[in-house]
Amino acid sequence: MRKSGARVKDFRDSCRAAGVNSTRTRLPRAVLFRQNGKMETIFQLATADDLPAMLALYRHLSPEDPPLSPDEAAASWHALLDAALSHLLVAEVEGMVAASCLSLIVPNLTRGGRSFAIVENVVTHAAYRRRGLASRLLRMARDRAMAAGCYKMMLATGRTDENVLRFYEQAGFTRGGKTFFEMRWLD
Repeated sequence: MRKSGARVKDFRDSCRAAGVNSTRTRLPRAVLFRQNGKMETIFQLATADDLPAMLALYRHLSPEDPPLSPDEAAASWHALLDAALSHLLVAEVEGMVAASCLSLIVPNLTRGGRSFAIVENVVTHAAYRRRGLASRLLRMARDRAMAAGCYKMMLATGRTDENVLRFYEQAGFTRGGKTFFEMRWLD
């Protein structure tokens, strides 16, 4: 049986042969955007320095979760940033991480060997909602997935608020396209 590291290396090699630099595509690392000449926003991949800001931002996603200290989160954070398959996209508004989404590019043996993408943890700080930050991050995730040769991008949400569901539809996702099941060990 092959080690998972060998599978990842083979996937990276096949991506390079297809002209894609692993799943870290040739798309720009950061995009600067000005809205109405006032708000300067940088859309980019998260960096190691973003951990405290991300811990604070995730309080807006799941406020009922017990908070993690930076020390508790450091190992997972660095593993996430170092994983070739993950893209943690952030929107930084005037120096503050105001929104993010996590995109995973998953190698696949069906659909002609084309990968697929999964989006999780889409969150915008309450003070920055309705400014298009999450929409732009989802477009960046889609662009990265398409550049990596993915045939689809999936998103599951536990939210039932109709406005949130319409937001995802407006971003291009189809409601009810698949039946989603979940196994959960922790509440």
